[in-house]
Amino acid sequence: MPPDVAEWFSTWFDSPYYHRLYQNRDYAEARAFLSRLLTHLHPKPEARLLDLACGKGRHARYLSEQGFAVTGVDLSPQSIAAAREFAHARLQFHVHDMREPLPFGPFDVVLNLFTSFGYFEQEAENVVALRNAAAVVRPGGKLVIDFLNTELAIRTLVAHETKIVEGTAFHLHRHFQNDFIVKEIRFQDDEGRPQCFEERVRALNLERFEEYFHMAGLRLAEVLGDYQLQPFDPKTSPRMIFVLKK
Repeated sequence: MPPDVAEWFSTWFDSPYYHRLYQNRDYAEARAFLSRLLTHLHPKPEARLLDLACGKGRHARYLSEQGFAVTGVDLSPQSIAAAREFAHARLQFHVHDMREPLPFGPFDVVLNLFTSFGYFEQEAENVVALRNAAAVVRPGGKLVIDFLNTELAIRTLVAHETKIVEGTAFHLHRHFQNDFIVKEIRFQDDEGRPQCFEERVRALNLERFEEYFHMAGLRLAEVLGDYQLQPFDPKTSPRMIFVLKK
């Protein structure tokens, strides 16, 4: 991508309309998932956790409330600015691109949750990001990647949808294009100007992830299929939740 063309996530995630569209996400479900995941991983009380692509830090804050030392990193300066309002000695936030080596760590558990992976135009960058994450996992530690089950997602894609949030009508168009699941988001902003953003997630299947993990020097311990931590079924599971070890 030419250097003067902004990547979609660097603009959309910093837009106030991104947060408006997704303000009604089920955070109770997310907290319940994190609680189950912590029980499943059973990190020690003194464990250090990294929330990789933490957004505004809502999940990092929950992890911190469970007593762990937590670091959250995200590409979005505005999201990190919002997260830092809740920072304290054992909860730190930093602006960071996961394609760059992480100057933090080591960590006992690294978490990349809620499909915060596979955004990059160049596929090799996904492996670079995984290698950077693996580099800060303490020996014996774990890395968790939570991704959508792309095969099911493509089969059940809702092509057109309109969501009205706080008076803004968001017109969503989803399609599969050039190895990406694409969501076009069109709306008029508060000044009546037409806006168009895009979300693009590479349609990575289990086999491709396994290739990535091998190239990043990671061992796949298990694959879970949903936020209740049921085993992964490629036909019916909504998620692919990978638990990896160095």
